[in-house]
Amino acid sequence: MVTASLSRLTGFAGAALLAAIVVATFVPAAWQVRLGHWLLEHFLAYFTLTLVSSIATRRPITVAAVLLPVAIVLETLQALTADRVADAATALFAAAGVASAALLADLVMALGGKAASGPKA
Repeated sequence: MVTASLSRLTGFAGAALLAAIVVATFVPAAWQVRLGHWLLEHFLAYFTLTLVSSIATRRPITVAAVLLPVAIVLETLQALTADRVADAATALFAAAGVASAALLADLVMALGGKAASGPKA
């Protein structure tokens, strides 16, 4: 069982990840450190954010319902920056990261609940 202090710490980590994603969205392209292909970076960033937030709240589908539009809006807002363009494929990869992590977290939580209750006789 997740304790309240661990859940709060995980919630702060999720908020920090979201803040880092927002900052990375709007800083100039020259300031960014690229770790690989940008599509993979977007998928992994949103996958991690969704997984951490799902652990903190224990409501992965609700987290996905909030983060899916956030991912798409942040990508769309990049069109307002001087050196970036909004890219539909990037927004879809971010949305795929959110959906994948939410479904994985939901599955693990559902299976964990069944395992904790034990087999029915």
